Amino acid sequence: MSEKTTNQVSLKKHHVTTATVFFMIFCMVCAGSYGIEDMIPVTGPGLTLVLLIVLPFFWSIPQGLVAAELGSAIPEEGGYYKWIQRALGEFWGFQAGWWRTLSIYVDSTVYIVLMVGYLRVFIDMSELQVFLVKLAIVLVFTYVNLRGLKDVGVVTSFFSVLVIASFVLLIILGFAHWQYNPFLPFTPPGQGVMESLGLGIAIAMWMYAGYESMSTMAGECANPQVIPKATILSVPAIMLLYILSTLAGLAAAGNWQQWSTAGGISFATVANQFGIPLFGVVFGIAAVVSNASLYNTYLASGSRGFYAMAEDKLMPPFFAAIHPKHGTPYKAILSMAVVNLILCQYGFDVLIVIDVFLLMFAYVLIYIAAIVLRVKEPGLPRPFRIPLGTKGVLIMCIPPILLAVLALFTNGLLYFVGGCLGAISGPIAYYFFKRKYGGKKDEPRLSGRSRLAAALLSALMILFILGSAALFLKDRGEARTALADFGSHYVAADSRGEVRFDWAEELYYLELADAASAADIAVYYDGGEFFGSVVFGQRFADAAAFAGAAWTELARLGKAGLPLAWVDISSDNYVIYETEPGAYADSQALLEDVGQAY
Repeated sequence: MSEKTTNQVSLKKHHVTTATVFFMIFCMVCAGSYGIEDMIPVTGPGLTLVLLIVLPFFWSIPQGLVAAELGSAIPEEGGYYKWIQRALGEFWGFQAGWWRTLSIYVDSTVYIVLMVGYLRVFIDMSELQVFLVKLAIVLVFTYVNLRGLKDVGVVTSFFSVLVIASFVLLIILGFAHWQYNPFLPFTPPGQGVMESLGLGIAIAMWMYAGYESMSTMAGECANPQVIPKATILSVPAIMLLYILSTLAGLAAAGNWQQWSTAGGISFATVANQFGIPLFGVVFGIAAVVSNASLYNTYLASGSRGFYAMAEDKLMPPFFAAIHPKHGTPYKAILSMAVVNLILCQYGFDVLIVIDVFLLMFAYVLIYIAAIVLRVKEPGLPRPFRIPLGTKGVLIMCIPPILLAVLALFTNGLLYFVGGCLGAISGPIAYYFFKRKYGGKKDEPRLSGRSRLAAALLSALMILFILGSAALFLKDRGEARTALADFGSHYVAADSRGEVRFDWAEELYYLELADAASAADIAVYYDGGEFFGSVVFGQRFADAAAFAGAAWTELARLGKAGLPLAWVDISSDNYVIYETEPGAYADSQALLEDVGQAY
């Protein structure tokens, strides 16, 4: 790849160590075990631990090995985009670069939101102050990125050491305060292994993804071979951090059903229970730092995608501009910062899940590229070579490809349709930019092969969308009938119901305004199964007041035939969730759990 842009300014090379790159990869993949908390109640503590132990052998280890081999063989700016382009041609290289970069532009915004969320635990802020803090975060890390890869690495290394040290201390203290069997129960009561696996595997795959991200900056490393070395070291290190921290947290805190990143038991709350002054505060600061490091590194990685594509005349020349002093693709960095600042003002959960769809497509292409290059260019110098023959690499790549395809179907119809629409944006963008800017000289304008690939990809996505629409309409009819029948048997004073569809949760529900208790009741329908919740309209002075109201409501609704028997308390509202009938033998057991949740 030529390092020259239209203004003849080169990317600046930086001498970065293996340790620095290790910390950058650590941040892009992991940055701590935050997020695993949401796996535990839906998957079960035992199966969560098994997933964290077993999944890497079929997902992250192949991912790390492929990234190391291709990164050592093709150490160019743009990384995986260049690998796929070389193996499969310009069209598929563009698709991977477009999908992955687009997803990072959106996904990176969530780290700003999470940083501010953790800060608000310590500091009460108005909405204006929240905006100003978000603006400050974007400006600070944009400045760091504009200065170049070395500065990004220094900041990331400092952040990583703090996060790793915090988790190592939590692991030691967790094992020292071992009280519970962390593997029990294996899955949630009444829930089979396959159902539990489907709920947790998407989170686990996300937690173990991102080893290829550092490759996009290979052109700025004086010795790009430090990237594959650091990648190989990071795979087992991240595995150990995830497994040991989850094991220690469950062993010390138990109460697996209450784990959550949103108001439940988390690694931060576990840190509070060891009786060490300020450790909980330090761990809370580590959570802020973790998201800061994620944003810092993904701002660096994501901005290089469109830069490399602009260098190949497949994106506007704007993205290929290089800063005359710092030698960084500063306009690409600024464009990502502006998008982040805009998006962090809004809710975009659906967009993030759609991006997971695009990420999985890109991973499939990376694995295929590794196989194709082994066949097509067996003599290509590979300073790091996976210690397997071509057939061995093929066998190794099959499980992660199957897992990536499986992940496309695990988030529900709404996100599947959204992901298909996002995938179609790739061929459309390629058609537009190829015609406008010309692309690589060795590929004719919109070749017959590219047209055929675009047509097949678009046709497949349209077929998926039409099939999903048919299933959606069928499911809607069944849900409306079932919920209407359920509502006709509901016994309460002056109640009325309306069947709605919750797009965020992709669930049908019957909403009942209950004048008898000043509470809103929602009975949800998901795949033929009912569950529900009650949200009280008023705040309560303390846990005891809420517990009394909750138990009264449970008793009243129990007479109406609703098996409601679980209470949760968040910072914003008070909710009773449905669970297995008879989950609590008496009011005392319920009150004890309410007290623990509070």
